[in-house]
Amino acid sequence: MKHLLLFLTTFAFAQTPKEAVNQLLDQWHKDAATANFNAYFAAMDESSVFIGTDATENWDKQAFQAFAKPYFDRGKAWNFTALERHIYFSADGTMAWFDELLNTQMKICRGSGVLILTSQGWKIKHYVLSMTIPNDTTDAVIKIKAPLEDPLIQQLSKK
Repeated sequence: MKHLLLFLTTFAFAQTPKEAVNQLLDQWHKDAATANFNAYFAAMDESSVFIGTDATENWDKQAFQAFAKPYFDRGKAWNFTALERHIYFSADGTMAWFDELLNTQMKICRGSGVLILTSQGWKIKHYVLSMTIPNDTTDAVIKIKAPLEDPLIQQLSKK
């Protein structure tokens, strides 16, 4: 009877890989909103990459932690809530990739990334955050971006 109860309890709480990835990502966003620095960065693999909305924001985990620490220290980093998410898995089930639309303080943003299955569970390996731009406003946005990004384009083109 004891073994049957253990089996039923385990079965009742078992998650599908999709549920586990959804839970990890939802909790990761919640950890930022509640400034839980340790939990937020524990969800990321040690060799992870975070790419932000600015063209200069391409960080390894350590650099991203240094950037984010002041935001977490003030009690609230950022608040992203998934509006829509699509998750896909490798044939062997050890890698997942996703895209999501997010409700943020920047309005709708898009997140996409890659997760790997480790001995500690799913970990974020690569995350890209981008702002969405409605097609009808592209010309106006380009006019705003051009004076800021043209020098960066020149600098990066020389590399």
